Amino acid sequence: MIYIVEDDASIRELEQYALQTNQYTVRGFEDGASFWAAVRETVPDLVILDVMLPDEDGYQILGRLRETAATRTVPVIMVTAKTSEIDVVKGLDHGADDYLCKPFGIMEFISRVKAVLRRSHVQKPEQQQVLSAHDLTIDLNQRTVVYLETEIVLTYKEFELLSYLVRNRGSAISRDRLLEQVWGFSYEGETRTVDAHVKTLRQKLEAAGCTNLIHTVRGYGYKIGG
Repeated sequence: MIYIVEDDASIRELEQYALQTNQYTVRGFEDGASFWAAVRETVPDLVILDVMLPDEDGYQILGRLRETAATRTVPVIMVTAKTSEIDVVKGLDHGADDYLCKPFGIMEFISRVKAVLRRSHVQKPEQQQVLSAHDLTIDLNQRTVVYLETEIVLTYKEFELLSYLVRNRGSAISRDRLLEQVWGFSYEGETRTVDAHVKTLRQKLEAAGCTNLIHTVRGYGYKIGG
């Protein structure tokens, strides 16, 4: 089940039609109040969330989703007309897993939705269930990250990004590879998504005392030392 929170009826109906055409079950809401009423009945698999809404704005709704145990790991794609880096980073800071800037193409919209759902539902039982690096412990089953004795709360995509870098510790990983492996898509120019997530991930790690874990490989990507 995908929930769309968008007060512009024409945009909401277009998004619903596109998703339903691709065999998704969808419900649309014009404001936060109706959305929360539905969440209390059924927790969705994905939320498409507009920033500008008539009651709560998208950032407030996203914050509440991340503070609530039942919805903490629900993937969220933010949709915004604001395109500056600070607006994107603000959304990521609040726990967004991906973002789309208006206007956007329907093919891109569907691709982003498929990528987020694919990543959120992938199960990898054959892989090591606990990862560690430099006093950082990642539990893949519980989806928790602990540095020494401090738990670090990450968004779904931040968790996937950190896990991938730790699995490949010692190796430099290109931005393009991170985009393909963590987000599940490859669009020219979209590597800024990787950079924005690394920035917020670093901030959370450093706030817990875990500094200099992720190193920038200039002009290429990122790595975690072996």
